[in-house]
Amino acid sequence: MFRFANIVYLYALLMIPVFWLLYWIAAGTWRKNVRKLGEPGLLEGLMPDVSWSRARWKLVLFCLGWMFLVLGLARPQLGAKLETVKKKGVEIIVALDVSNSMLAEDIQPSRLERAKRAISKMVDRMENDRMGLIVFAGDAYVQIPVTSDYLAVKMFLPTIGPAVVPKQGTAIASAIELAMNSFTPGNSRSKALIIITDGENHEADPVAAAKKAHEKGITIHTIGIGKPEGVPIPITINGQRAFLKDQNGHTVITRLDEPLLQKIAVAGGGIYVRASSTSLGLKRIYDKIKGMDRKEMETKTYSDYNDIFQYAIGLALLFFLLEWMILERKSRFWSRIRLFQAKEEKK
Repeated sequence: MFRFANIVYLYALLMIPVFWLLYWIAAGTWRKNVRKLGEPGLLEGLMPDVSWSRARWKLVLFCLGWMFLVLGLARPQLGAKLETVKKKGVEIIVALDVSNSMLAEDIQPSRLERAKRAISKMVDRMENDRMGLIVFAGDAYVQIPVTSDYLAVKMFLPTIGPAVVPKQGTAIASAIELAMNSFTPGNSRSKALIIITDGENHEADPVAAAKKAHEKGITIHTIGIGKPEGVPIPITINGQRAFLKDQNGHTVITRLDEPLLQKIAVAGGGIYVRASSTSLGLKRIYDKIKGMDRKEMETKTYSDYNDIFQYAIGLALLFFLLEWMILERKSRFWSRIRLFQAKEEKK
């Protein structure tokens, strides 16, 4: 198991493109000043010691040194001791709708982005529970299996969007059926499924699927995200903002189907919450889930880590040393040494 003990230092890596930007600005300014003095090709003869390639190599080495220095400060660690820990918690699977309709902006900044932010906040509150993530549109897919690795969940969330599923639509029933097979077998009273969608179902009967899941001990909660009156779906075409249209050229309007989501929640023994721009409703649902019977779960976790930051710091010092050794200007001493020319004269 690999981790960074001080992950906040990794933000300093964003300085690397800044270094390159400053370099190109300085280089452009210098070239502009040279052109004011005369033709650059003629002026090169008056500046035999100037070397642009050396400046670029120095920057490359400096950036490599900076990268390894930042990695070292972030304290990379390798797990050294794996232990099995028993905790009492609940298994939660979030089924997130990623169809094109979730790009609608009636919930700011968009339905999908608002949902992802709320999921991230819920993960921050979790302690002993385990969580999985399913995404669905025209079909459902396991994005993250049930796990206690909350960091992995938060890392995957920003990458989720309509592009992660090959088929568009809204198959809520498929998401429920997939969730039923994704929970850990046994201890059925400690499983909860949270469905976040606008409810525009285009496939099989989700209410029947919810009833079947509840019979197996899975509690289903639903969150309706969007507005019943409907809004267009924004898309980007050739860099221009537009709205999604159907085959007849009419603008597609996406509406929240509250009655369907309420029926699913009732069939699944859970509650329905309507999202707003200020609150998605996940906190209310998670508070209710925490009141469920909690089962004892075994989780393998690393209890001891070995620091390996010294290797990164060593590489950083090496690259900084190489950068310092390369002179910005050509060395006249080394330019006098012509090994190949000497060999030709001996012949």
